Amino acid sequence: MEILRVEGVNKSFGGLRALNNVNFAVEEGAVHAIIGPNGAGKSTFLNCLIGRLVPDTGTVMFGDISLTGMKPYEINQAGVSRVFQTPEIFAELTLLENVMIPTMAKRDGKFALHAFKRLDQDAEIVDGAMQMLEEVGLEQKRNVVAGSLSRGDKRRLELAMCLSQDPKLLLLDEPTAGMSRADTNNTIDLLQRISGRGITKVVIEHDMHVVFSLAEKVTVLAQGAIIAEGKPEDIKGDPRVQEAYLGGAHL
Repeated sequence: MEILRVEGVNKSFGGLRALNNVNFAVEEGAVHAIIGPNGAGKSTFLNCLIGRLVPDTGTVMFGDISLTGMKPYEINQAGVSRVFQTPEIFAELTLLENVMIPTMAKRDGKFALHAFKRLDQDAEIVDGAMQMLEEVGLEQKRNVVAGSLSRGDKRRLELAMCLSQDPKLLLLDEPTAGMSRADTNNTIDLLQRISGRGITKVVIEHDMHVVFSLAEKVTVLAQGAIIAEGKPEDIKGDPRVQEAYLGGAHL
């Protein structure tokens, strides 16, 4: 069953056509990667999915819900979470406090500004946040200030924040950007582990090691249009992809 369907999406900026009649579908429970050279339209496409940009034409359907024209927070509340290229965390708060915020928002639809004064009175929120930190292997750092974390641990914290909202669809924008190979491999392991939660994932990534380690299906964008789609092993040998993505070099 399809959880996400994009039909006829176009987006232009002045005279520049960033997306050209994009049609795209993701099966529920799948890991679907989007790749392409710089300037292919990947970030524009992702921003159309999460409400940061509104397509000039076309529709974006999440199940039976039209996301077109919805505000980003409404899309998030519908069950779509995004992991950003640069981790978006609360740098001056502890890891536990970072995860408590979306945990409270999920339960209550909001959180009080004085909430951190009531930690001892809200065991449900604390326990829920701790469970997410344990899931990503950060429970021992729960009282560490988030801004002091390594790039890899910041990414894991952001994943814990997203998972605490119990999303149906997780969009990951270059989740290993700027990481060492060790942190990259740890992130791959983590994303493979959370696959057991049944969350559908769409991954935009430049690192082909990450793509071929995670994805069940790959879509290739070039100059705002989809030029190829299929299983990773098929995409890897597609001459159109090699030409568009690496100037003819083998992936």
